[in-house]
Amino acid sequence: MSGIAIGGLIFAALMALLVLRVPIGIAMFVTGAGGYAYLTGDTTPLLNTLKNTAYARLSNYDLVVIPLFLLMGQFATHGGLSAALFRFVAAFMGHWRGGIAMASIGACAGFGAICGSSLATAATMGQVALPELKRFGYAGSLSTGALAAGGTLGIMIPPSVPLVIYAILTQESIGKLFMAAVLPGLIAMVGYMLVIRLMVSLRPEMGPAGPVVAWPQRIKALLQVTPVLGVFAVVIVGIYGGWANPTEAAAIGAAACGILAVVSGGMRLRGLLDSALGTAQATAMIFVVLLGADMLNSALALSQMPVELAAWVQGSGLSPMLVLVAILVIYILLGCVMDSLAMILLTIPIFYPVVMGLPFHGLTPTDKSIWFGILALMVVEIGLVHPPVGMNVYIINRLAKDVPLSETFKGVMPFLASDLLRIVALLAFPSISLVLVRTFGG
Repeated sequence: MSGIAIGGLIFAALMALLVLRVPIGIAMFVTGAGGYAYLTGDTTPLLNTLKNTAYARLSNYDLVVIPLFLLMGQFATHGGLSAALFRFVAAFMGHWRGGIAMASIGACAGFGAICGSSLATAATMGQVALPELKRFGYAGSLSTGALAAGGTLGIMIPPSVPLVIYAILTQESIGKLFMAAVLPGLIAMVGYMLVIRLMVSLRPEMGPAGPVVAWPQRIKALLQVTPVLGVFAVVIVGIYGGWANPTEAAAIGAAACGILAVVSGGMRLRGLLDSALGTAQATAMIFVVLLGADMLNSALALSQMPVELAAWVQGSGLSPMLVLVAILVIYILLGCVMDSLAMILLTIPIFYPVVMGLPFHGLTPTDKSIWFGILALMVVEIGLVHPPVGMNVYIINRLAKDVPLSETFKGVMPFLASDLLRIVALLAFPSISLVLVRTFGG
């Protein structure tokens, strides 16, 4: 039996377990262990692998950055920094038609710059913005759709946990990937705002204009949010400037967010304990998925599936762009059944060798690696809002109890159209993700 056939059987078993609602980390571990034992014909090699896998993975120094970025987001959530971000953007945009919804998008982008998690961004900004959107009479579909889509900026605007995982899997620079994500993330934010503007132009009753905020209050809102923007600048510039590695920059960011949360009066002892517990739970979940992915990828490597698949694609004569589009479509389909982190861990060891073996726009291997990482992140982001899973949609809909789930899914459709246009643009013009990396000495 060929490696591709064995890999296909392993994936079929994995999908069956997911249908039975087995947690993704456990499902990957079980199918990987079963495939490994089958391929070696004995349990002894499997036990030897298990003996070393957990230590080899969890002793990786680069992984320390994940709980630190999560802690930074937890401090921002429990310290009320999200509310300051929303007030700042709303002060400058709220008097426009659809402006409160646009402010929600801007606040999601700002919160994503100190969080790194889409689910946390959607949940936190939903609690802050939904009452305001309801108070000004915004349509339920626009309110919930905008917040669900805006939540995806949590992983598009660096720091981003999925990008850290991608960097570790591909031995790529975390700093370069973060820098490459900045411009596509800003384009995503502007695209979502344009969608809102178009919707309220066609149907003005969906997003009434709010009151004009006086300049003294705007300046006050700017001063309140300046430290938050400073944290983002310190983390990103520190990583890419070379005076701090990602772990050190994340530690500085987490400490700064903690201090800001306490000084602003938004966090007390209870918030500190909740932040620590939330970070521990999220970190444990991610590390379980990592261990499951390592076991599965060991089995796939033993089967030679990635190598055979890459060789088959290179010898098939198919257009490289057609192959890449097919990969992106597979990501969208996988988004129907699993979350973003699981998709990255499951697919990168398979798709990455395929992409790296094909020519695209004359890109160097490093540029190609960075470009594909941003493309993968953008497509994975779509899985957070498209049916039937759309975790961001369910989170926002749970907060907006008076809006039917069907209305929320209807509300995200125009934002998905914006996502599609952005992906097409990045496919055609890789420099969108590479210009900052090249400009600043990448």
